[in-house]
Amino acid sequence: MTRLNVTPTRMNLNTLKKRLATSKRGYKLLKDKQDELMRQFLEKIRENKRLREEVEADLKESSKGFLMASSFMSPEFLEEAVSFPTQKIGVDIKVKNVMSVRIPQMEFKIDKGGNENASMYPYGLAQTSADLDLAIKGLNKVMDKLLTLAELEKSTQLMADEIEGTRRRVNALEYRTIPDLEETIKYIRAKLEENERATISRLMKVKDIISEA
Repeated sequence: MTRLNVTPTRMNLNTLKKRLATSKRGYKLLKDKQDELMRQFLEKIRENKRLREEVEADLKESSKGFLMASSFMSPEFLEEAVSFPTQKIGVDIKVKNVMSVRIPQMEFKIDKGGNENASMYPYGLAQTSADLDLAIKGLNKVMDKLLTLAELEKSTQLMADEIEGTRRRVNALEYRTIPDLEETIKYIRAKLEENERATISRLMKVKDIISEA
């Protein structure tokens, strides 16, 4: 605890008491924010772990399909089959404010180039292996999970940064600001009481002198 360098007056005492009350309210709000951020952070971490395991399993299954397709199709023909996609995929990113954390919200936007009948398969089904069809279908299916996973990982990173910043502010209030204010208020009160006692003592002496005159 460090006593603040202020003059021990009643005005300063009232000012510091208001600052102390404000600091305590701020501490409570920040502590509640920290606790809620931590709760949501842990939920997202658990969801991230579960979804990552799903994505890895789906990607592994899709890779098996491409591997099987490559065993029945020449590398040149396989490359040619997937070289000219009929759809383009973009990502629309919005931002949601969660307890002062700007959380990204991502969504795929599919551009079919004006052809509403455009298929996810950029080739004729008769000329390719069924394994390639299954692999592309599986990969297309896992894309939404991949986007959600990216959203979760970015969100947890941003929340971790906010939790750390909030923790530092909470600690500064708890271990520095509030104790320093309390120590200074205690010092000023003691000084004011001491001055009051000295004033009363002087008044009593003056009264005695007047009485003896």
